[in-house]
Amino acid sequence: MTVAAGIGYVLLALGPSLSLFVSVISKKPFLILTVLSSTLLWLISLIVLSAIWRGFLPLKTAAWWPYGILILTSVAFQEGLRLLFWKIYKRLEDILDAFADRVSKPRLFLTDKMQIALAGGLGHGVAHAVFFCLSLLTPAFGPATYFVDSCSQIPFFLISAMIAFAFVTIHTFSMVIAFNGYGEGNKVDQYIVPSAHLVAGMVTLVNLAPGGCTVGIPLLYFVAILTLIHAGKMVWRRLTENQSR
Repeated sequence: MTVAAGIGYVLLALGPSLSLFVSVISKKPFLILTVLSSTLLWLISLIVLSAIWRGFLPLKTAAWWPYGILILTSVAFQEGLRLLFWKIYKRLEDILDAFADRVSKPRLFLTDKMQIALAGGLGHGVAHAVFFCLSLLTPAFGPATYFVDSCSQIPFFLISAMIAFAFVTIHTFSMVIAFNGYGEGNKVDQYIVPSAHLVAGMVTLVNLAPGGCTVGIPLLYFVAILTLIHAGKMVWRRLTENQSR
């Protein structure tokens, strides 16, 4: 039974990402390469952050604010890396467009650019799930489950999978929003992405309180839904404007 539960946790955390990969990403080799390079980049960034944090852990205090500082620094580091990732992509886009001009081929379409952003975001989300969730799920395939005192209503592995799925959604579609914000100089999109990332990270601190998971997880999914809705509206607006030209 626990083997079935372990597989279920993995599919909950990464099943939607797998569906997105098969239906969209796998059809274009360049998008596959983008996902792999993005995943590697974000995994390295998380390993670097964990190495820095290791000097301060375990925290010998019951207060929440030291964890808040850790989350704040990690979000700041990753958002700076997101901007660097976009600049690298922008240089690559210019190279591809120049090559297309030389061989009399069409430049990248708007949908191509959005798919590249989606692939980059998916890589970020998968890296987060692998680092914070899948690495914890090995015991879930064993003979029993595990509960924590702060949330004795839900198995710890299920909580981890649910949180991972929420962050995969946030990171995947935040990259689409961020690329559009950087490309258009749209300050709203540029500020929404780090804000959503920071709020989502801070919301996880609610899980430290007794019974906090019953509040923290719904709040985290609320942030994920808002991110998804904003990304959908932004994509619809850009496609509509592009068609009217």
